[in-house]
Amino acid sequence: MSTAHHRKKQPALVRQQLLEVAARLAASDGMAAVTLDAVSAASSVSKGGLLHHFPTKNALLDALFESLLDRFDADIEELMRGDPLPQGRFTRAYLEAVSGLRDRPDDSRSWTQVTIALLAEPRLRLRWRQWVQARAEEYVGTDSSLDAQIVRFAADGLWFADTLESHDINDALRRNLIDRLVELTGK
Repeated sequence: MSTAHHRKKQPALVRQQLLEVAARLAASDGMAAVTLDAVSAASSVSKGGLLHHFPTKNALLDALFESLLDRFDADIEELMRGDPLPQGRFTRAYLEAVSGLRDRPDDSRSWTQVTIALLAEPRLRLRWRQWVQARAEEYVGTDSSLDAQIVRFAADGLWFADTLESHDINDALRRNLIDRLVELTGK
């Protein structure tokens, strides 16, 4: 006799577990590996249970993107709280969050796959654009200088280079590059 109907339901935990499994699959095998069947099997959640939370693969991928974006936002907020200088605070936090992805392998692998998906998926590009615009409007008084914009574009370039593993930059050169970009944020 099944005891499934006697178990306490924990939808938020199940949803989070599904997102973690999707992120792991994306990181290890690429976005193409993130199928509803694969996530269901790897999470030990029935396909019906998965569909309850994410009725389509796109809904799952969108939620995965939002989850990563929420963590990225939280990282930026934490970095901003530790920065006493208002001028360029968001830009420095953005630079540090982006450059720090390389040092957090789980986040880095997840963001690598999502970054690749951003290039291919118009709805994800739109969501990223909305995030960028919202932050630009939120920090217009402290982070709208030309130098701050240059730093954010350079951070995006560093992110892309890390994603593609296209440049051999030793740690000292990388630190010097980041330090120089940080200097620009105070102007």
